[in-house]
Formats: sequence, C-alpha cells, structure tokens
Amino acid sequence: MIDRRQFLAKTTALSTLATTLPRAIARGQDDETKPAQIAITLDLEMSRQYPTRDQFHWDYEKGNLDRDTKRYAVEAARRVADRGVRIHFFALGRTMEQEDVSWLQQIAEAGHPIGNHTYDHVNVLATEPGAIQFRFERAPWLIEGRSIKEVLRENIRLADRALQTRLGIDVAGFRTPGGFHEGISPRSDIQQLLIDQGYHWVSSKYPAHPSSKPGTAPDDALLDAIVAAQAEAQPFRYPSGLIEVPMSPISDVGAFRTSRWPLEAFLESIRRCITWAIDRGAVFDFLAHPSCLLVEDPEFRSIDLICDLVDNAQDRAAIVDLETIARRVSE
Repeated sequence: MIDRRQFLAKTTALSTLATTLPRAIARGQDDETKPAQIAITLDLEMSRQYPTRDQFHWDYEKGNLDRDTKRYAVEAARRVADRGVRIHFFALGRTMEQEDVSWLQQIAEAGHPIGNHTYDHVNVLATEPGAIQFRFERAPWLIEGRSIKEVLRENIRLADRALQTRLGIDVAGFRTPGGFHEGISPRSDIQQLLIDQGYHWVSSKYPAHPSSKPGTAPDDALLDAIVAAQAEAQPFRYPSGLIEVPMSPISDVGAFRTSRWPLEAFLESIRRCITWAIDRGAVFDFLAHPSCLLVEDPEFRSIDLICDLVDNAQDRAAIVDLETIARRVSE
C-alpha cells in the first residue's frame, strides 16, 4: 500500500501512460489493435481472516484447503467451463498431502490449467530465513543448514513433483505467493532460478495503487487511479528472457480484507478495468482466491461479470490463460 495523496498526485501522468503504453504493446505488424486478453486466475490457498476475521492460523498451513474452499473452486471452474472458457488456477504443493485431491483432478480434467504456487507459499524475495514463510519461522529446523536460495529452489521443485505425481498433469506456469510492485525485476537470481527449473514465464508483479481506509467504499478518484495502474500490469520480458505476466489490481484480498469494500464497489472496479483493457486491446489478469470469494462473493458475481463483459465485447476480447498471454509476448 502506498500513500493515497502521493499516488493521486501522479494520476494524470499515469492516465497518459494508460492511454499510450498498452496500445503500443497490443499492436501487431499490421498496426491493428489485437483483441484484449482477459484472464481469470484463482490462487488455491487459505487466506488469513477467512472465513472469519479471527482466523490467522492459515498463515502456517496455507495449503490445507477446507471443504468450502474446494467446493467454491470446483463450482467456479464448472460455471466458466459451461461458457466455453477456462480459469487458470495456481496450487500449493502442500495441498497434495491431503487425502482426497479428486476435486482438483476434476478441475484439471475439465481443461483448466493448474500452475505452481510453491509448496509452502514461500516468499521468493526473502533475504532472511525467518522471512521465507511463517511455518519456517516457527519451525526453523525444517530448513536448517540450507541457504535461502536452496530452500526456495527445493520448495518450487517439490510443488512441481507433488502436482505431477498426484494429478498427473503438466504444471502450467509459476506464480509467486504475494505480488511485488516491481515483480522480480531486482532479482535476476530468482529469474534464473525459475528458468533453470524450466519456466519461461512468471506471474509476480502486482502494481502499486492507492487503497481506501478500511470500511470506506472507493470514490471515483480512487477507482480511476486503479484503472490507471492497469498500464503497469501489462506483460513484458525481463532482460534474462523470462516473461512477466502481472496480476491486475485490485485483488479480492486487497478490496475485501484490507479495505473492506462492499461487493458492488469491487464489481465496479472490475467493470472499469476490463473496459479499459478492451478499449486498448490490453491485458487484464483477475486475481482472486476461493477462500476469500466464498465469503465475499458467494454467488460468483465477479466471475460472471467478467464473462459477461468479454461476451459483450465479441471479437474485441477473449478469456485466455496466462500461457496464451505469455505467448503473445514471445511472438
């Protein structure tokens, strides 16, 4: 979170960037604007303060998904598949330790891609062992004798193995737990770590944007600033060759847990941001979590709205997975 006044002071400049940058990105050799690419991505993890505000133990067991979270994920996948499109899920390796993973197998068999979200929901930018994950801060012996880089590499590798072994799938990309305002731009070593493990794209960047005070609905100025931030959420290539597919603000956790918006405000933000992307042939990557949405949006209105907006845009937009977005950057 950044200071609201500082951010709004830059809104005019960002709005100019929002007008020019994505259009330049989206133009092909024939100088015609390509269809907007809209992604629905759901991170399969437990969220602190859900389903009730007094719950913080999930920080230590992010992958121990409860029954309601699984049900929401399955129903979201079904609703979207019925409309002929797919959700891009990201799963934790530790979830594969649960006795029954048939619900996730069902999602995979329906054609929804499932990516790597690490094994324990680790912070890939950690510089101290205790900052890697709450679990390791409480139980440091689990990573004793290993460097931070070794812990991160093994956590990513184990998630791959868990998903492949339990589900028999090809893991579809990598998303960092948490989003970073600069992505992993400052960390060429983390970029190379992912490349070495076979990844050609990552979803790690979550652009800075202002937030309202908890319990206060956003005004037009704040919503406009979030729309302007979409210019910073467009895919690009790092100098290492790794492609970044950013997450688009505002996430469900940011809107509901941090700012405690009403659902209608969240839906309005989605509407404005996707309209912006469609008008410019740009990218919008909806970031949400079933563990949060099942409380804040039990009727799937967010996901239905996204599908409706893209349907109404006809050939000016399409719902795609992050691999498809990364492929456009490669091309």
